[in-house]
Amino acid sequence: MVRKMIDPTDVRLDDVVKMRKPHACGGFEWQVVRLGTDIGMTCLNCGRKVYLPRSRFAKRVKTFISRGPEAPPVVRG
Repeated sequence: MVRKMIDPTDVRLDDVVKMRKPHACGGFEWQVVRLGTDIGMTCLNCGRKVYLPRSRFAKRVKTFISRGPEAPPVVRG
């Protein structure tokens, strides 16, 4: 069985993702609140914030529940 990973470069602010393992509170769903070297997420069950490196995030996420808005294109002038 080949496991398809989520593309870690296609993560958007306000994405809601389902993780493979539950949080200590029992929740599976997280909202992305920060993008950068680490992905910042908030548990939708208890409100706890955690930060994961992109590589670990890509391995642990199961699916996107909803997608955040696309970033507008960068206009250079």
